[in-house]
Amino acid sequence: MRAAEEAAIAAGTPVEELMERAGGALAEAAMRFAGPLPALLLCGPGNNGGDGYVAARYLADRGSPVRVAALAEATSDAARRARALFQGNVEALSAQTEPAPLVIDCLFGTGLKRPLEDGAAQHLSRLCEAAAIRVACDLPSGVETDSGALLGAVPKFDLTVTFGAVKPAHLLMPAMGRRGRLVLAEIGLSVSSQWREIGTPKLPALDPAGNKYDRGMVHCLAGAMPGAIALAASAAARSGAGYVRIESDTTLANMPAAIVQGQEGDLDDRRIGCVLVGPGLGRDGDGKLQRALSSGRPLVVDGDALSILAGRAAELRALNATLTPHEGEFERLFPNAKGTKPERALEAARTADSVIVYKGPDTLVSAPDGRLAFAPPAPAWLATAGTGDVLAGIVAAMVARGLPSFEAACAAVWLHGRAAELAGRHMIADDLAAAIPAAFDLL
Repeated sequence: MRAAEEAAIAAGTPVEELMERAGGALAEAAMRFAGPLPALLLCGPGNNGGDGYVAARYLADRGSPVRVAALAEATSDAARRARALFQGNVEALSAQTEPAPLVIDCLFGTGLKRPLEDGAAQHLSRLCEAAAIRVACDLPSGVETDSGALLGAVPKFDLTVTFGAVKPAHLLMPAMGRRGRLVLAEIGLSVSSQWREIGTPKLPALDPAGNKYDRGMVHCLAGAMPGAIALAASAAARSGAGYVRIESDTTLANMPAAIVQGQEGDLDDRRIGCVLVGPGLGRDGDGKLQRALSSGRPLVVDGDALSILAGRAAELRALNATLTPHEGEFERLFPNAKGTKPERALEAARTADSVIVYKGPDTLVSAPDGRLAFAPPAPAWLATAGTGDVLAGIVAAMVARGLPSFEAACAAVWLHGRAAELAGRHMIADDLAAAIPAAFDLL
């Protein structure tokens, strides 16, 4: 964003014009969301506060009763100009500031590195609690932009209006849980980044002349807990893989008849598009894991296989693997990864030379070449046993169908979230797998 702003200014767009666009977009979004409610804008000393002064002017021009409470005098030239153009009264933000039905937080935006001072935090909390609708400008004040950390107490907002590009904190916990609905406003910036939000995938069309092997064959290695691999295999079959088989010493009950079961299979079979190992494997499954690693086929490695590989991620280099760890598995597999969640995800991808699906309420997909994808918000009811196995199966199907690993993982994460929405808040993992075909209907 800084680079995009500097480029726009160098090309002849003054910062005052960018502020005018941002403040106008903030006012428009707030008006559409809340209607013409009496509004209180809380303005900080920097450009975030400047956006607030512009928004206050636009709201007043459209007939909304508007008040502004300033934390301090404007410090930047652009913010001082915006303050001067606002014709209404500006009061000092204090314990005497009266609440309003609509509060718009323009105290601090991106770049904040320390908590709000106690007085400012208390005023923000009190006024937000008293408001019917709470709107944040760019980011809720008190959020660290790059990590999503809360630097102090941060109220929950109903709407956040950001400009030019989504910021990491919008899609990282715990900040994501404070922002409410997110609106991205176009203000004329050309933003370029290897980081992006996962959108609706574009899957290759089925070949009318193809056969089941052309659609992709997924070979699943069963272990100590067969229910997990059964979920993963069912998900792979429902995600468009043409042929799914489970290698198991015993026949698994209640499996779809379309899924083939048998004893030890031939992993040299060139028709295999992906080998899935890990769900329900058991901590003593190193032998099966090594068979998978030496197969020469694209891999999806999940669950117990990740724990077996703890601290040995470098063994996965050059194996065309996709790893799907949750937080605990990630820490065991990459004990030396440091920094924010995005930084750790990218370091892990480089270490293992693999695509990483770093699972959680703020799932990330990272690639060794520096690409990073943030999952859109997913339903909280995904936090139940077996849903990670379902995700591993969807990833395996996407890989087997021929998508490059990073694109396969991103498509799987999107489908997984949408299937959860369709399955409903009381779903179990079996319901999630059954909802996958309906998620495909959204494409």
